[in-house]
Amino acid sequence: MNARTTRSLAALSLTAALAISGCSSDSGEGSGAAGAALSVSGAFMPEPVNDKMAGAFMVIKNGSRTADKLTGVTSPLSDDLQIHETKDQKMRQVPSLDVPANGELKLARGGDHLMFMGLKNTPKVGDKVTVELRFEKSGPVKVELDVKERTYTAQAPTSTGGNAH
Repeated sequence: MNARTTRSLAALSLTAALAISGCSSDSGEGSGAAGAALSVSGAFMPEPVNDKMAGAFMVIKNGSRTADKLTGVTSPLSDDLQIHETKDQKMRQVPSLDVPANGELKLARGGDHLMFMGLKNTPKVGDKVTVELRFEKSGPVKVELDVKERTYTAQAPTSTGGNAH
């Protein structure tokens, strides 16, 4: 390879790396430049009835101009966490959910949500459950779910301050 080709490849590589990393002048919470645009608010889990399963709900806000996808979730509470969508009053596991550019993904009762299967223990009201959300483009985001009463329903957000860590 000659010097000109090497410089051209280096410039192309740098351009691609900047594009992939989501380089921008935006600042915010999150992991890395691409994760900086994501924030989470209102994260909670209703107290589980037993150690078989539990749901988790929150709002994931995307402040960037690039759409993303929630592709996975992990937690010490369960080795089997699933992403569920609800359509026509039927719940089903899906590989991902869209987080629109400059928009939000609402995970709520009766709608899309996270499902913990086979809990390792049964959290009680007042406990906190840690989860790590994984995205197609952004870095992982750690969130603490507040364990609430079984009948708890999130109110419309006024100013929650968020639960993302």
